[in-house]
Amino acid sequence: MIRLLAATFVALLAALPASAVEIKELTSPGGIKAWLVEEHSIPFTALEIRFRGGSSLDLPEKRGATLLMMATLEEGAGDLDSQGFAEAREALAAGFEFDANDDSVSVSVRMLSENRDAAVSLLKTALTAPRFDQDAVDRVRAQVASIIQSEEKDPSAIAWREFDRQAFGTHPYASSRNGTLKSVAALTRDDLLAAKANVMARDRLYVSAVGDITEAELGVLLDDLLGDLPETGAPMPPKAELGLTGGVTVIDFASPQSVVAFGHEGIERHDPDFFAAYVLNQVIGGHGFGARLMEEVREKRGLTYGISTDLVPMDLAWTWKGGFASANEKVAEAIGVVRDEWAQIAAEGVSDEELEAAKTYLTGAYPLRFDGNGRIAGILVGMQMEDLPTTYLRDRNSYVEAVTSDDVKRVAKRLMKPDALRFVVVGQPVGLEPSN
Repeated sequence: MIRLLAATFVALLAALPASAVEIKELTSPGGIKAWLVEEHSIPFTALEIRFRGGSSLDLPEKRGATLLMMATLEEGAGDLDSQGFAEAREALAAGFEFDANDDSVSVSVRMLSENRDAAVSLLKTALTAPRFDQDAVDRVRAQVASIIQSEEKDPSAIAWREFDRQAFGTHPYASSRNGTLKSVAALTRDDLLAAKANVMARDRLYVSAVGDITEAELGVLLDDLLGDLPETGAPMPPKAELGLTGGVTVIDFASPQSVVAFGHEGIERHDPDFFAAYVLNQVIGGHGFGARLMEEVREKRGLTYGISTDLVPMDLAWTWKGGFASANEKVAEAIGVVRDEWAQIAAEGVSDEELEAAKTYLTGAYPLRFDGNGRIAGILVGMQMEDLPTTYLRDRNSYVEAVTSDDVKRVAKRLMKPDALRFVVVGQPVGLEPSN
């Protein structure tokens, strides 16, 4: 009954237009900064907590420690073992999600107003007194190992791991945040405690809350929940030196089709040309069937079922990536078409029709992201981590609309380097020779 009640509250959360989201910036009595969107129509609050650094803080020989630590946080804390913690959370109809990526770790919380204090108290035990019992660690370790083994047989995962290896060399970005079978098998309880201390510190903390909570209540909550965390964590890793060169890498894999990962250097999020590049990406390989590569590679030639590209501005490096799958006998032609279109846009820019269609899609799709308290809380934390102002929600579409044809042409010439594209092909492609 309690679970059904919580699900009902989540289902009732209506999408808010970005312009209607009123963000309040606050600092708790203990000095913790946060963003808040008050919404008191439903007795429910979403809390999003992130710590910068993430799995990139793993030591080389301890790869996978941060992810394993985050995956084991709720497997027992304080006086509660794994089952006891799960039962306590279930009784409160609260939702806790713990995750790790290369640049951050996140804690996503969903809680009913009537149970908020108890839910925060339970969560605090996970953040400050995790048990990391051996049986729990071994169980989660086995789950991670299963994922690693699965990825070792997945052509897409193989392609992207090789792409990242070539792109980032010895940097943590070059290897999977899951770790390897060897590194994960060797991780101890002390390693998990060290990983937690490295990343869960107040000097890299970002928080947002959306829902039935006031500024004063949130300030008290944050000090109670996060005030006992260490003040500082491990030093951040250095910037990644991008080592990609143009050419083709072929990895033999028995399959009737080849999986292709491709890309080259991208653009930093705060570069003045970012929005022009963002619109340009939508034109060439963004969402929808109107993108140039979808038209040329799929619709006109039938070389793939789908192809897409994305700008990937991470904290310590930025790339422009794309991917597709094609029959082994067609993949060489598909790669040639990608190169040709990349070169043509670099030289000529895009048509006015393509530009307007991309801008219409990007501005129209943006409000659809605001489809509930949890999603909004996540967006707000992401904005903080990217050092964006609270007015960004209001102004974002105007940045897209301001992009001109001349902007796109200039940025295409600056960024699009067909000879620098690295293609990693996993399969048995016909007529495609590897090149350095």
